[in-house]
Amino acid sequence: MDFAIRCRDLRKTYPSKPPVEAVRGLNLEVRPGECFGLLGPNGAGKTTTVEILEGLLPPTEGRVEVLGLAWDRNERELRERIGVSLQETRFADKLTVAETISLFSSFYRAGRPADAVMEEVGLTEKRSSWVTNLSGGQKQRLAVACALAGRPDLLFLDEPSTGLDPQSRRQIWDVIRDHRRRGRTILLTTHYMDEAEKLCDRLAIIDHGRVIAQGSPRELIASLQGEHVVEFSVNGAPEDAAPSPHLDPAALVDLPSVISARAEASAIQLTVGEPHVAIPALLERLTQKGRVLSGLTTRHASLEDVFVSLTGRHLRDE
Repeated sequence: MDFAIRCRDLRKTYPSKPPVEAVRGLNLEVRPGECFGLLGPNGAGKTTTVEILEGLLPPTEGRVEVLGLAWDRNERELRERIGVSLQETRFADKLTVAETISLFSSFYRAGRPADAVMEEVGLTEKRSSWVTNLSGGQKQRLAVACALAGRPDLLFLDEPSTGLDPQSRRQIWDVIRDHRRRGRTILLTTHYMDEAEKLCDRLAIIDHGRVIAQGSPRELIASLQGEHVVEFSVNGAPEDAAPSPHLDPAALVDLPSVISARAEASAIQLTVGEPHVAIPALLERLTQKGRVLSGLTTRHASLEDVFVSLTGRHLRDE
């Protein structure tokens, strides 16, 4: 098996007036044993794509292979080999944790013992607790546990840490890393860029139903052609508005070492190769324009910068 997931010219059109094209010729390849991230703003086609891969929706056109198999010919075998954790899962409130995992395990020919799964996700101490008494983080770990109950070769995780506190997020991350260390494949969707950057071997960014960028986090960040971001603001710019017209970001790209510039709320962000070269030139330019610097920060470029550069939006923008 060369690929755990392979899509060719995948399309999904919903009938309406006019028809809605949710996925428009999407191509995707996920290698066995990797954690692959799927990122995209709301309405980009990400959820539709994942539901097709999970066998929940039929494609309108295109070819989809999951674990080398096709949903229209190998549905039973595929159901035995994948695990799915949805963004929000509803369980029976008056079942215990152990009973819930045992129930899901019984759906598979080679389901795992509940005790082994509970130990893997850190729920052993809650084995006798009713689901209704679990915290949000514990319920999310239970959802992942049920997805792991069938020994999946491919695990789908749809925003597994959304709404969780930092400690619960870290616990979910540990479960994901442990599953990957076992040589299994994970397809992860997330609204947290730090999560994608830390967990994923490779990523695909989807917008308007197509993959617009793909690669490792390091490769995508390198595509900005600048390793650092300088963000600054000046006096006189309204607090909740774009920067003054006298500081048009496009007029700053001629500064030494500046790769690109964009407005960001009441500040301007510069992607630069060498901050020690760009910052003195920026200060000199501001002096020439009679503007007073009110704030300046520098940081390493991130996946968030890549996403905004490609889509013009932040990942969590509605």
